Amino acid sequence: MKKYNKQEPAQSKSPSRPDYKKIYTDLITLKYPHLMEKCRSFLEKESLVSYDVLQLSSIITCRDDRETLSFNARHKCYDLDTIMRILDYQKKYGCSNQQLAGYFSLSRNTVTKWKKKFL
Repeated sequence: MKKYNKQEPAQSKSPSRPDYKKIYTDLITLKYPHLMEKCRSFLEKESLVSYDVLQLSSIITCRDDRETLSFNARHKCYDLDTIMRILDYQKKYGCSNQQLAGYFSLSRNTVTKWKKKFL
């Protein structure tokens, strides 16, 4: 069993995040080249945050397929930065909880919970 020195950092326990920039660059280049101009501002960033991934995903899918949307809604995960951007969007545009939830495909209860916890 190896002992760690105080100077030697232990391995990080957090899982590494996928390289969304590479994933979306490849996806758009190979399957959706006609969307490159709409997505260019996101793909030029150094790295993508969850909010950027949501925006890219909505551009690519056009939010048409209800079954896909319902499946994806159950598997979403938001980091603090994304939650704060969503709540800032509500303040900026004066949306109600219901309007915000509809725009970002969230439940109204989720929006209410975030507002109580983070604002």
